[in-house]
Amino acid sequence: MTPKHPDIIVALTGHDGNAFTVLGRCCQAAREAGLSEDEIAAFMAEATSGDYDHLLQTAMRWFEVV
Repeated sequence: MTPKHPDIIVALTGHDGNAFTVLGRCCQAAREAGLSEDEIAAFMAEATSGDYDHLLQTAMRWFEVV
């Protein structure tokens, strides 16, 4: 499955895997790629609407996670 923003690469492997770190890395990559604050807020709302597994699945649906 191709992510919504395949050109935005988020490095999660080899880093602290807590939810705040995952969210922070995703938001930082999104901002650096020029996504609007509205779109970042939409990602945050979706990513935080479930458990940790849902957060990771959402990150993978939105970005290229490596």
